[in-house]
Amino acid sequence: MTSPQSDLRTAPYTNPALPIPARVEDLLHRMTLEEKVGQMLQLDARGDLEDLVTGKLVGSLLHASPERIHEARTLVLTTRLQIPLLMADDCIHGHSFWPGATIFPTQLAMGCTWDTALVERGARATAVEVASTGLHWTFSPVLCISRDLRWGRVNETFGEDPHLIGALGKAMIRGYQGNGLTDPTAILATAKHFAGYSETQGGRDASEADLSRRKLRSWFLPPFQEAVEAGCRTFMLGYQAIDGVPITANKWLLNEVLRGEWGFTGTLVTDWDNVGRMVWEQKVCEDYVHAATVAVEAGNDLVMTTPQFFDGAQQAVRRGDLDESLIDDAVRRLLTLKFELGLFEDPRVPDAEQQAKVIGSPEHTAINLDMARRSLVLLTNDGTLPLEGGLNASGNGRAAGTGRPRTIAVIGPNADDQHAQLGDWAGASGQVPWLPDGHPRHLTSTVLDGFRAIAPEDWTVSHARGADIGHLVPDPAGPTYVDGQPRPPLFVPAGTDEQMLQEAVATARDADYVVAVIGDTVALAGETKSTATLELQGGQIELVERLVETGVPVVLVLVQSKPSVLPQAVLDAAAIIEAFNPGMQGGRAVAELVLGLIEPAGRLPISFARHAGQLPIYYNQVRGQHGDRYADLSQDPLFAFGEGLSYTTVDYTDLRVISETVTADGRVEAKVTLTNTGTRPALETVQAYVADTVTSVTWAERELKSFTQVQVMPGESVEVDLSVPARSCSIVDQHGQRIVEPGSFELLVGRHSRDPQMLSARFRVSSTCGK
Repeated sequence: MTSPQSDLRTAPYTNPALPIPARVEDLLHRMTLEEKVGQMLQLDARGDLEDLVTGKLVGSLLHASPERIHEARTLVLTTRLQIPLLMADDCIHGHSFWPGATIFPTQLAMGCTWDTALVERGARATAVEVASTGLHWTFSPVLCISRDLRWGRVNETFGEDPHLIGALGKAMIRGYQGNGLTDPTAILATAKHFAGYSETQGGRDASEADLSRRKLRSWFLPPFQEAVEAGCRTFMLGYQAIDGVPITANKWLLNEVLRGEWGFTGTLVTDWDNVGRMVWEQKVCEDYVHAATVAVEAGNDLVMTTPQFFDGAQQAVRRGDLDESLIDDAVRRLLTLKFELGLFEDPRVPDAEQQAKVIGSPEHTAINLDMARRSLVLLTNDGTLPLEGGLNASGNGRAAGTGRPRTIAVIGPNADDQHAQLGDWAGASGQVPWLPDGHPRHLTSTVLDGFRAIAPEDWTVSHARGADIGHLVPDPAGPTYVDGQPRPPLFVPAGTDEQMLQEAVATARDADYVVAVIGDTVALAGETKSTATLELQGGQIELVERLVETGVPVVLVLVQSKPSVLPQAVLDAAAIIEAFNPGMQGGRAVAELVLGLIEPAGRLPISFARHAGQLPIYYNQVRGQHGDRYADLSQDPLFAFGEGLSYTTVDYTDLRVISETVTADGRVEAKVTLTNTGTRPALETVQAYVADTVTSVTWAERELKSFTQVQVMPGESVEVDLSVPARSCSIVDQHGQRIVEPGSFELLVGRHSRDPQMLSARFRVSSTCGK
């Protein structure tokens, strides 16, 4: 009598020489209903592994330590068919929860680079590190459009513009998936959260999204369609409902649009307990049998952290509520993914030797530093920056100085806070228990560390905290939600500490310059952490007021998860640098920028409100309202999408369209001349917007359609080529169809979305296509 193991060795699905479809069908026909439903489960590896792998026969695990990955693999080998596991985790801007991994700037900070090649390099480095630890899958990138700055997950987005989001998202997908899934350093990318999750009510997380299908198609869906075109193999669904239908149950969105219109053949995974939430929170399903039926019929493949799906789906099939062929379809897609990754031949378990080579490697650290440098946005500057003495680097990497010793006072609650600098999804942000103190401290260069490391040797760097931001208290509603998940604690702003203030003021008075590092904390960023206000919390505003009153030049550095409302005291500073969460190398990058060792090149991917009452404040608003202001306040943002200063001046002249009429399948080709009229080099981000002058339905006043980055040396003039596909000059009509309407358009080219000196050139799109 042959053993099950010997049967497996001769089973067609174990033969790598056979085509993947044949292997999938052979394996699928061998599987019981229980085994198929188990494959559709992705459960938390911090639970009872034996029950998960041999009891519920899970197809995927998340939040697994290396030890648990090995243990899970051993358990898989005891199962009847030995189907390998897909191991996944939230490696959002680096290997979030691996001690020593390279933690990059958050996605919002990456968005400030406007550099697709750099974002791709960062994602490739992350994939190499993640793959060495036995994980096959990252839940990234986020392709949500940030519309309400109060939302807690703004930091996870690339900002507010669909075109920029799509371009950077595709770059990240390419970096993660490399040259194909057979590459052992490739990991699965995840386009999330599909779709409309960020259209919140009052900024509240996972609230009902009030979106028409036309609005979805107009702005929220394009980045996801580009992800499909980029070959992204998995999509994660949003928590929310649209028009009363949870995304988990939305057949139109999942089947008709994603799989039907766009031809997506990959795998869909729910977000955390989406199927369960239809029962206990949204209350659109009476029990887990009903919820399982709804989820499978809508096209979901992998059900994250809803263990009740295991029994619910089987019961649904047995009592005739659910057609087993739909489960077969889902399992077919999951098995295809596992075969494409080659997991049946190589389960890709943790590789300690490879980890030693790649995790936190000098090469990855260098990419991280480049990303941090490029993510910094100079918002204001009265001429104080760059500081004297930092004109070039000495042989030891420090600023050379001018022979006149100076003192820099680095002050503020985020001046030496590694956790604020790394941001959400990184060690101490609270998603996993095994990094209570966060990543190893020595790997992160805070702003204070950065100045101590690179200020001229004869300069003094002093420090005072000056203020606190706030602290956490338990939620009075109880320690857990209905589903057993822990409730996050509540944030309580700190009061003013007079002793800390006086110490900071004294430190400032003894200095030649103050660098004040303020912002928010990880307690104010992430899921369930939306904020009712946008003000700087705790004693920070009074701290800045006192520092500015000293008369010492104050350079403000904002280390924060999203744009804050900035009071006049902050705006009175000599300069303001937006750093968002700049990652492990962010502190060094800030010091280099202040000391003039690098040029400011970042541009905002998101607009800043003057007051929360202005929201929404994104630049591409639909035109057609009475007036252009409130009775009591401007509608103009404090800082607009695309803004960012340089240490020089660049003039834009001579915009010309090569052909004033293009066909709907052609391209708008143009040229513009840039001239650096200052004394320092510039990396200029040339932004091209399109305005459709008359549309059949209301539309945005202008939309970003192209951008390019150009190095312009002092005194140099550079002619820049611009190209915009005519098909991108489109609208979504009243029937929900994206079309290019023939007629007159404006090409607008300049420094940012509200540039008062933006150049304009007309062109027409004809009603006929080219031959």
